[in-house]
Amino acid sequence: MTDAPLLKDSFGPTVPIRIAEMVAAVAPDFDSTGFCAATLDGYDDLELMARSRKIADELAVYLPSEPDAAIDVLHRSLPSESEAAEWTGIAGFILMPHGIYVSRHGLGCFEESMQLQYEITKLFTSEFSIRAFIAGEYERTMQRLAHWAHDPNEHVRRLVSEGTRSRLPWAARLPMFQSDPHPVVELLELLKDDPSGYVRRSVANNLNDIAKDNPDVTIGVAKDWYSDDASPERKTLVRHGLRTLIKQGDPRALAVLGYAETSAIKLSDFTATPEEPMIGESVRVAVVATNTTDKSVRLLIDFAIDFVKANGTTSRKVFKGGEFELGPQASESIAKTISVRQHTTRTHYPGVHDVYALVNGSTNSIGSFTLLPA
Repeated sequence: MTDAPLLKDSFGPTVPIRIAEMVAAVAPDFDSTGFCAATLDGYDDLELMARSRKIADELAVYLPSEPDAAIDVLHRSLPSESEAAEWTGIAGFILMPHGIYVSRHGLGCFEESMQLQYEITKLFTSEFSIRAFIAGEYERTMQRLAHWAHDPNEHVRRLVSEGTRSRLPWAARLPMFQSDPHPVVELLELLKDDPSGYVRRSVANNLNDIAKDNPDVTIGVAKDWYSDDASPERKTLVRHGLRTLIKQGDPRALAVLGYAETSAIKLSDFTATPEEPMIGESVRVAVVATNTTDKSVRLLIDFAIDFVKANGTTSRKVFKGGEFELGPQASESIAKTISVRQHTTRTHYPGVHDVYALVNGSTNSIGSFTLLPA
């Protein structure tokens, strides 16, 4: 089995060479030879993001010294939307250095920088670079984002949500929104019923980011959006935005989705098959839920396992079980097959592993299995 290629290998020496060609096509006096030589010096030793930063640094040296003039060159060098439509894989990352340049040098020429980012995001994304403008030109940038929320291009509308995520992966956090997410919520309000699923997924991810620092805000938004007349698409958005709180068993989040607290559910007949699995195998855990009331109840039942760590302590991981309507006095079996192979994200150790059923957020101890060494 061969190792998967490294992401940086798809961002190799041809990238700065291609950027030089793009720039020279609109600025014939651009020193492509000097730029490429300077960029490729030590390039092989760098990871993807460091390579992007190095390209941006050398662009700052070889482009015009006035940022507005440099940004104009970058703007004119962009490929057309039809050309970008032919890109595959991570080809769009060729524009990441453009975003890094504008985030570092473009604050003093706001309009030119915003226009460049507007065009970049149609082809790739400006979700990283826009954050420098949120921090450095807050009022003007937030006003522009509110305007872009109505843009006909779905990539631009997505930028409004993705660029304001407080915990955007690969990006520095936005502490002002971790402290007070309400300005972001105002933007998300404009996008919650966006016709594009691509945009709505970003809104859900932003809402989930907010939940990690301000769960009360996310719960309040979810209650407002998850109304009886809400579209199925909006309800899907809310469910996805509540996923961290649902995984934590937050009863308020579960209640928004109609999963009320219930102490009338009886859990029985726990099984682990096999009872003593070996590391490298799988184990199937199952339990029977019985509704002891005379009314139907909506149930969301997940499994949690306390995995033994190297030092003898445990670390809990939650696995999706099932969600269903359980009629009066009815019973249903819920099961989950769980791999106990060694994973890059989870190392298994022998010992007794306690199993829990999370019933509408309520944690119930239901049994255990003993993991044996391979």
